[in-house]
Amino acid sequence: MAKTVQGTVNGRGSAAPDAAFDLWLQRGLHQMFDDVMREPIPEELLRLIEQDREQG
Repeated sequence: MAKTVQGTVNGRGSAAPDAAFDLWLQRGLHQMFDDVMREPIPEELLRLIEQDREQG
């Protein structure tokens, strides 16, 4: 089994593959979920949040 050493596998390479993966993941998540994030928050959820704030 490979061990991770300072962001590298078996001490070879660099963190660049991690950065490339992070960028790929971020772009993919944006493509999948940006439309959902633009939707308005449902009134029922806002009511529950406000109700929780009043109790806390």
